[in-house]
Formats: sequence, C-alpha cells, structure tokens
Amino acid sequence: MIDVLPSYVQGSWWTPAAPVDTTAVAMSEMTTVRDASTGEEIAHVSTTGLDLTGALDYARTTGQASLGALTFHQRAVLLKKFALALTERKEELYALSARTGATKADSWVDIDGGIGVLFAYSGKGRRELPNAQVYVDGPVEPLSKDGSFLGRHIYTRLPGVAVQINAFNFPVWGPLEKFAPAFLAGMPTLVKPATPTGYLTEAFVRILVEADLLPEGSLQLVSGSVPTLFDNLRLGDIVGFTGSASTAALLRRHPAVQTGGVRFTAETDSINASVLGPDAAPGTPEFDAYIRQLVTEMTSKAGQKCTAIRRAVVPAAQADAVIEAVRARIEDKIVIGDPRTEGVTMGPLVSLSQRDEVVRQVQALIAGGGRIVIGPEDPGAPDSAADGSVDGAADGAVDGSADGSERAHGAFVAPTLLRFDDAHAEAVHSIEAFGPVSSLITYDTVAEASDIVVRGGGSLVTSVATHDADFAAGIMSAIAASNGRVLFLDRDDARSSTGHGSPLPGLVHGGPGRAGGGEELGGIRAVLHHMQRTAIQGSPDMLTAITGVWHTGAAANDDGIHPFRKPLTHLRIGDQIASASREVTLDDIETFAHFTGDTFYAHMDEESAAANPFFPGRVAHGYLLVSWAAGLFVDPEPGPVLANYGLENLRFVTPVSPGDSIRVTLTAKQITPRETDEYGEVRWDAVILNQNDEIVATYDVLTLVEKASA
Repeated sequence: MIDVLPSYVQGSWWTPAAPVDTTAVAMSEMTTVRDASTGEEIAHVSTTGLDLTGALDYARTTGQASLGALTFHQRAVLLKKFALALTERKEELYALSARTGATKADSWVDIDGGIGVLFAYSGKGRRELPNAQVYVDGPVEPLSKDGSFLGRHIYTRLPGVAVQINAFNFPVWGPLEKFAPAFLAGMPTLVKPATPTGYLTEAFVRILVEADLLPEGSLQLVSGSVPTLFDNLRLGDIVGFTGSASTAALLRRHPAVQTGGVRFTAETDSINASVLGPDAAPGTPEFDAYIRQLVTEMTSKAGQKCTAIRRAVVPAAQADAVIEAVRARIEDKIVIGDPRTEGVTMGPLVSLSQRDEVVRQVQALIAGGGRIVIGPEDPGAPDSAADGSVDGAADGAVDGSADGSERAHGAFVAPTLLRFDDAHAEAVHSIEAFGPVSSLITYDTVAEASDIVVRGGGSLVTSVATHDADFAAGIMSAIAASNGRVLFLDRDDARSSTGHGSPLPGLVHGGPGRAGGGEELGGIRAVLHHMQRTAIQGSPDMLTAITGVWHTGAAANDDGIHPFRKPLTHLRIGDQIASASREVTLDDIETFAHFTGDTFYAHMDEESAAANPFFPGRVAHGYLLVSWAAGLFVDPEPGPVLANYGLENLRFVTPVSPGDSIRVTLTAKQITPRETDEYGEVRWDAVILNQNDEIVATYDVLTLVEKASA
C-alpha cells in the first residue's frame, strides 16, 4: 500500500498510529492522491489522531522562544541558508513536481521562485531592517515644547503562530512566500498545504528539517485536513489563506476572526484582465507582446494560477486579429501531455476533480453568453486534450498523442478561448474557470475598457499593453483602486518584464474585493504584517532604551575618547563628541563658490540675497557647512572607522552669514553589526549649531566601523 504522507509537528514526523488497511472505515479517513497525468496512486493523506492543539501550543511556546532569541539579521541569514539547502536538492523537488502536472518551466516558477523568495527576504532583512528585535517606524513625534516628552511608533512580533493555508497550484512557492516574511518577523509557522500536491510541500519541509537549520518550533507541517483549526486559534495568531473567495468568506465568519482577534488575510481567485491598447495594432511590438503574454498565462501551470489572465479586453476592431494570433501561437508553441515526455510544454490540471470543475465552469461561461472560438466544443471529452496539436478550427480538435491511459486517467484540458459579444454579461466577470481558459471582450473607449476591468470586483493584477502614455494614465486612474498590481507592457520593457502573472517579493501580491483584500509579499510590508504597530510615549531616555535608537535629549557620553577611536565592541549608543567652533568669513564663502562653481546669487550678491525672504543677505553654502562640520568632528588617523558611505535626512534650518561661527555635535545614534562581516553600520546624529546655539543643520552620518580593533 502507498505510504501515508507524514506531518511534521512538535519537532518530529508524525503519521496516524493505526495501520493503513483497505477496510471501508479506515479508507474513509484517507484521501488518495494521484499522479495528474497517469492517475497512478502517489500517497494517502490523513490527520486522524493528530494533536493540532499541541502543535499550535508548541509553536506559541517553543517556536516563539527560539525565534525570539534571534535578531532580524540573524533570521535573515538563516533564510539564505534555507535557500541554499533547497537549491542543493531541488532536482528531487523537480522530479516530484512533474507528478503534479507541472512542466519543467512550471516547476521553475514554483520551486526556483520559492527559493528566490527566501533569497530576496534574506537580502531585504539585512538591508532594510535593524540588527535588533524592534522595528522603529516613522519619525519622532514631539509631544512637549521642551523635548522631554516624545512619541514614536514601533513594531514588535505577534505572540502567536502564523497559520498558512495554501492552494494546490504552487506547493513550494505558495508556502515559502508566506513563511519567509513570517520567519523574518519572528513568528513561527504552521503550514497546511492543499492535499492534491501536499507531497511536494512535505518534500521541501523534509529537506529543511534534514539540513538541521530550523530553529526549534519555527516550522511545522500538517498534511491533511484540519476541520477544528479555527476553534484552536486565539488572539496573537494570524491566518494567511490562499484559495477560493467562497472559502475565504466562510472562514472570515468564524468567531475566532470575528470576535477573537485572530488576524485573517486572504489571497483568493481573481478575474484578472489584460487590456490591449487602441494603439497596439497588429505588427506593433505591443500587439506581439500582448499575444505572447496571453498565451503564456493561459498555458503556464495549465492556467492554474490566481494571477492568470481570465479576461482579454481588446479594441473591437482588433478582436479577430487577436483570436487568429492566439490560435497561431498555440498551434506553434503548445504541446500537451505528460510533462515528463520530451517536447511537452503544457501538462494536465492537478487532478481529475479539478478538470471536471474547469469543464463545469466553461459550460457555465457558455451558458452565460460566451462562445468557444479556440478549443474543443466539449472541453471534457476524452480526446479534447493530449499533446496539443490544435487544428485551429472553432471546435479546436486536438489529435492527441497522449496514449489511451493518459486520456482516461490524466486531467487534460486544451487551451480554450471564449468570446463574449456582450461586455456586460455577468458570467464573464464572475465565473473563473481555473485552468487554461480565457475570455475575450471588446471595447471602443477608454471608459468602456476601464469599466470592464472594474466589473471583475477586485483583481490581483491587470496588465495593459500600450505605448500611448495618455491612454495608460487615463485607464490607470480608473482601475488602480480595483487592483493590487498593474503592469504596463510596451516595446521598452517587453523583453525585461517579468510578466502579468509573476508576483515579486518586493511588490504587493494581493488585491481588493474578490481578490481577498489581503497582502502577501510586498517587501518589508509583508514582514510588518506579522507584527503589531504600537505607539510608545515617554522621555528621550526611555524611548532610547526601548528602541535602541538614541533620541535628542537622552543621556550622552563624552568620556574624552573620540568615538571614531572605538570599534563596535566598545562603542555605545549615546557616545558623543562636541567640536570646537569655526568662524565663517566672506572670503570662505567666495572661495567655496569659485572652487565648486556654485555661484548661486544668495552666496554672491548681497542685494539679491537680501531681497530673498529666506536670507538676511549673503549666506554660506549649505554644503560648505556640512564639509566644515566633517572637518570639525573627524579623527583623521587610521582606526576602526572604515568608510563614510552617506548622509541622510539633511535639513538646513538657520542661514549662516559672514562672521557667524559654527560647531557640531556628533552622537552615536544607532549601531547595526553585520552578521556575516567583520564590521557594522553606525548611524550618527549630527547637529550643526551657530554661536547663538541655534540649529543650523541636522542630518545623519552613516559610517562602516570594525567590530573589533586589529
């Protein structure tokens, strides 16, 4: 008998204790998973007897403790190690992925795409987050005139477990794009994959477990159904759901979400659109790019993508040309069959039940006003898809080199394009056939095109193929609020574009309305989604202690040792140097002006400068003052400071006239050691003052400093 797919909970692998047999009672508790192409049994799936409550508690206790001991940067380094471990063994994942119906190209999107997310968040975590456990958000909010009472916003990790419910179409990328930001935030994850492809998720989890890199309790896997899951969730937990809009709506109604404080985010099915601009006539680069993208989105993963193009919105005058171009490209490029067969470019759907569901939805689209212009008249017929030799007629007959076994047991559906003559037909804007199926709708004006897009009720993505900037700006203003992402495709970016259907780690993946209203990915936004934003109020000393960032008015330390002489092992937040003063003369201003070429009138013409409402007369260059400030605070001898690599937040406050003097105070504001290097970043608070102790300029100086002296 085929083995039962194990779960990984409470630090060990688990399968039902009772032996698997073929009795009616035993088998009623099992789900059989089959090869998408051949129907061969792969595994049985069951969670009978699994201690779900214990798994959740293990995450909240052991997982929280192990992740809580790490900083953002330490977690980021581990994400890279996870990516490398999966990369070393990804061929094992590719072999299993073929059993889901995925071609090698499909598997690349799923497997390498998932690994890429780990790499991306590892890099973002080290570049954009502090090497700390608290994330400071936004500027200081002064709450008193004397600066003794301040406000600040911070993010801290949620105290529960991130439960991730994933769809069948991306068994590697789907879990990893949720896991990476949760892990970086410091939240343990419990993954619940979709049963038809859960064996591929189990395989990558097993690789990570065997690599012995996972902090204890940071990742658990439940293979199978979890009917009591929401009954066991509580405040501090978060659910990330990918699946159907109807299931998401049902889960949202659970008391744990409604009144129990459990955060719920959903990324659901979406009737995405792709608009062909009126300028993109046949023969233009935009028309060609549109056709390539449309066929790719119809056939990649056999159309089983939440970001696939479901509505092709084209100018009425170009409809026939689009249909013929799509037909020609399918005939030329698409070969349907078992993805393990040489030359196959499109595999089956993930299961027979999914095939049957797609067929039902195509029939519903036909009943709602659509007519098939490319593809089989009967999408569910045994010979409707095989190796994809499409004859191009309206009935789309496919001769099919897949053998009888494949036709009988494989979940094959041919690429299908329907045409709707009525752009207002409800079916085309509400029914999604989650397979290689799109519908063509025509428009005459930008207002009509925008209305068609918006009728989808909220989408993950819309793409627009146009080289007309006015058309792009016009449609964008109308459709932005209905989309999580909008791609503009033209001759300038067609070759470099990642395409309509490719969510990227740095950008939001999610959308409003029907698309779920949630956000997955999205750079550091996705990390902060797993954290709580809190306003803190207190004195400068208190906020410094809580945030690890020095605040003006907090205690400073001038121990007589220049801070630039201190490596990170000795430097402390609040270490400060107060410089001597230096007078600014008219000769200095003119010398700087002629040497740099900056002869702006405010520095050179007394009368014109005095007429300016911001200046009392001729004034010193701001950059002269910043340059002199460096000379006032710098320690020139070789030492722990390796480089100055930037200034941030520079503001000029009070002008400096000839005869004024300036001085500078420099305070260690934030110290960020780098986990994988022998140096770190120090952010210094720089304040230039004049002879009256008025603030002339403020800015942050960034330096790279050795961790320890040589």
